[in-house]
Amino acid sequence: MRASAPRLPAERYTRTAIQLHWLVAGLIACAFAVGWFMMPLSVSPLRLRLVNWHKWIGISVLLLAVLRILWRLTHSAPELLPRPRWQRQLASGLHAMLYVLLFAMPISGWLSSNAAGHPVVYFGLVQLPTLVEKDKGLSQALHGLHHQIGWLLLISFGLHLLAVVKHHFIDRDGTLSRMLSAQSSRHQKSLRLS
Repeated sequence: MRASAPRLPAERYTRTAIQLHWLVAGLIACAFAVGWFMMPLSVSPLRLRLVNWHKWIGISVLLLAVLRILWRLTHSAPELLPRPRWQRQLASGLHAMLYVLLFAMPISGWLSSNAAGHPVVYFGLVQLPTLVEKDKGLSQALHGLHHQIGWLLLISFGLHLLAVVKHHFIDRDGTLSRMLSAQSSRHQKSLRLS
């Protein structure tokens, strides 16, 4: 018995939404990689350089998250494809959690850096406002919070990827193609029709 062809997506995300999505995803992956690499290093010029890059990536994620929210407020997302109510609620909840964490992660890092007495100087050019005064106890608490938020973000990111795999390989419902480039989406469509 021949498998049924996957349903084509009803509507796609805008090109800007797609670019912001993948840019933020890539930056988050870079921030985690730099963070894990720098953590066991002793204080050295390399560690300080990596800490700065980690901060710059985090602030970039924060700025892009603001841009994503503004874009989303002015450009509606496509409707979710038909699926059970519990799946729609789960998807909405996970997306909301990801948006909250996209703000909480860099802000907690910024606060932690300030509480440790270190300013955040974006790309070594623009000194961001100091949000809290130097306080060792607060710095340690915020550093711990930053790590906990990081784990939550990583788990949420993983659940998001599992959902993508399910929709693409099991449901074959075209959800992934709505978040790919127009050229890639046309290529997938032509493959399905052949």
